[in-house]
Amino acid sequence: MRPAQDKDKPFLAMLHESVRQDLLLIDAEEDYIKQIVEMQLRAQTEGYGQQYPNAMYFVIEKHHELIGKVTVDFGHNEVRLVEIAFLPQARGLGFGEVIIRSLMVAAEQSKVPMTLTVARNNPGAFKLYVKLGFVVEQEDDMYILMTWKPELNVFQTTFS
Repeated sequence: MRPAQDKDKPFLAMLHESVRQDLLLIDAEEDYIKQIVEMQLRAQTEGYGQQYPNAMYFVIEKHHELIGKVTVDFGHNEVRLVEIAFLPQARGLGFGEVIIRSLMVAAEQSKVPMTLTVARNNPGAFKLYVKLGFVVEQEDDMYILMTWKPELNVFQTTFS
């Protein structure tokens, strides 16, 4: 995982397109669909910027090959996993779990919970988050807000 750079923009656009296959099903001309995908990526990026102004954007590499991205907001009261996405060929191979566990370590060291939102139509991700100890905090028709709280390491001293 490394900070995203301007040179990563073409990869990030391609990754966004691979994640948003639903937009490619629009019954329209290819150029129009491409414009919709680009517009949705801009709207998402601007939305994240407004909602999480201190978010950090990373690309994920495996042997110097770009395979995914992660957006994280290290706030005062939580570590918020804003987004994590992988190319289709890198999904289901455990990379997401490794990244999330590393963010959990950062949350634990900061003594704050880690939160994320998962789409209801993503049961694989939901199952992973439950496996990692995240619990459901809120739900609506589209999304589930989940939280993981680090265990407080309380040292007890025994006096004789």
